[in-house]
Amino acid sequence: MDILTLVEGIGEAPTAAVLGLITGLIFGVSAQRSKFCLRAATVEFARGEMGDKVAVWLLTISTAIVWVQGSQALGLMDTAEARMMAVPGSWSGAIIGGLIFGVGMVLARGCSGRLLVLAANGNLRSVVSGLIFAVVAQMSLSGILSPVRDYLAALWITPGGRNVDLIAAFGMPELSGLVFGALMAGLALLIARKNRIGASRLIFASGVGFAVAVGWVLTFSLAQIAFEPVQIESATFSGPSAHTLMYFLDRNAILEFDVGLVPGVVIGSLVASLIAGEFKFQGFDGESNMRRSMTGAVLMGFGAMLAGGCAIGAGVTGGSIFAGTAWAALFAMWVGAMATDILVDQRGGAVATS
Repeated sequence: MDILTLVEGIGEAPTAAVLGLITGLIFGVSAQRSKFCLRAATVEFARGEMGDKVAVWLLTISTAIVWVQGSQALGLMDTAEARMMAVPGSWSGAIIGGLIFGVGMVLARGCSGRLLVLAANGNLRSVVSGLIFAVVAQMSLSGILSPVRDYLAALWITPGGRNVDLIAAFGMPELSGLVFGALMAGLALLIARKNRIGASRLIFASGVGFAVAVGWVLTFSLAQIAFEPVQIESATFSGPSAHTLMYFLDRNAILEFDVGLVPGVVIGSLVASLIAGEFKFQGFDGESNMRRSMTGAVLMGFGAMLAGGCAIGAGVTGGSIFAGTAWAALFAMWVGAMATDILVDQRGGAVATS
């Protein structure tokens, strides 16, 4: 794709939205076909299993790392210029927000990215939960909940005015991230082979990781030629969900990467579900499940904005560039989710579903 030609034809902001749309389409199709979901993986692991959901999650994050670190080695992007790395990170926000998000995604029966994919497949529970997630994320970003978020985030900030690059912090060679990703991918494939996961699902799981790399590379390329400053970013669903919602509510909202990303995921997932014959309208099973899902969506909305990203934004996108707070948030999400499944669902005899 010739980004310069696109910029000259439609302008920088619409180009950013188109790049978000492309990233979202790849993500939506791949996530729908692979059934990628951090919540499902954590629940499976909490129940003493290393099954298909863990394998898919591991393959997704490992291929994201390989694609992104490989792109950096080829000069296609510079992780040091990524917005997540170029601004101070919050250790307290990552830990507290990650724990809250982990609790929320188990209660809502899906991480924010998974809810968006399911909503496009006709799941009305996910539509309601996703809207609540977006509203609470916006409230946490600049609304009534923002003072609480700011207070918690300010408790422990990374030094030096930047996030922590884990590769540099541990004094590892530049290619160590690529090697780490390859080793993790090998582990994922071993688990996949043990569970007899088909090649198609593995390819689409890799596609989710590829979508993350596409977002990084495309926004980096745009930043090199744009007259106005461009954020170097990729797939995440906390800020973008709030920004997309506000774009359709506020006539003065700005067209940007985020505004293309979310519709792209919806379109990609919808088309994939229709082709596979999996589109089906579904609602809540009862009042208690509705209350539980709504509570989970609220926790995810606040937790994601405090943590600096959702299960995708921090867990995969931030993890792929080895941002320190992203890995802290990811670890906290696993802890919060596993604890919730053990204390709430396993004691109540709930069956793990995705």
